[in-house]
Amino acid sequence: MTYVQGFVLAVPTANKDKFIAHANLGDGVFMDEGANRILECWQDKVEKGHTTDFFGAVDCKEDESVVFSWIEWPDRETYQAAQDGIEELVKTDPRMDPEKNPMPFDGMRMIYGGFTPLVDEGTAIDAPYVQGFIVPVPEGNQAAYRKAAIDMWEIMKDYGAKRVVEAWQDDVSHGKQTDFFRSVKAEQGEIVVFSFIEWESREACDGAHEKMMQDERMKGFEDEKPPFDGKRMVYGSFAPVVELTKQPVGA
Repeated sequence: MTYVQGFVLAVPTANKDKFIAHANLGDGVFMDEGANRILECWQDKVEKGHTTDFFGAVDCKEDESVVFSWIEWPDRETYQAAQDGIEELVKTDPRMDPEKNPMPFDGMRMIYGGFTPLVDEGTAIDAPYVQGFIVPVPEGNQAAYRKAAIDMWEIMKDYGAKRVVEAWQDDVSHGKQTDFFRSVKAEQGEIVVFSFIEWESREACDGAHEKMMQDERMKGFEDEKPPFDGKRMVYGSFAPVVELTKQPVGA
């Protein structure tokens, strides 16, 4: 079963080209270690929120942009093996050498973790336009959250969504400065969901929103108590700048 390693980071906007070059080189290491797919997506339509947002998640500065990215591993075992060997790779692989391939961003503010998909519907597409989400969910609401996500997918796919992944917290640590828990102001008894939706384009994504809101099936969500606090959900839209895959997307 696919295992998802999610990341959010703040990159100086002026360093976009350097980031792309760094990721194209460094991400190849993870592909060699068994990853199936890596997407690095640059901020496109990300707004400041009242309670939480992507900017606050990584203490983003005015001259920085947010990157939302993930690695898809074939299973947790392959992911764990790569994590166990990362220190040795930093020492031996020039692609991981901070002097030969320096990070053009503040790695101390990057948030990351491992997640197990609860929902993985549809088919991945090449160079998708991405909606990214971080969601705080009471631990006991896993089944209710999955049902709501499946019900929403049944609507979204009719309006052009190509794939949705809702991944439940598995290997997520508390950080010294930033982390996934702080990004959504997670409360006692809550876990974090890392989620993304793939669309063919920004136009397809934006055009679907109004149509979905008019769909009669959306009323079901209005009548039911949501399985999470939507006011603390972090969300935004991103355009891919790096994509590495082991096989043709959609195969």
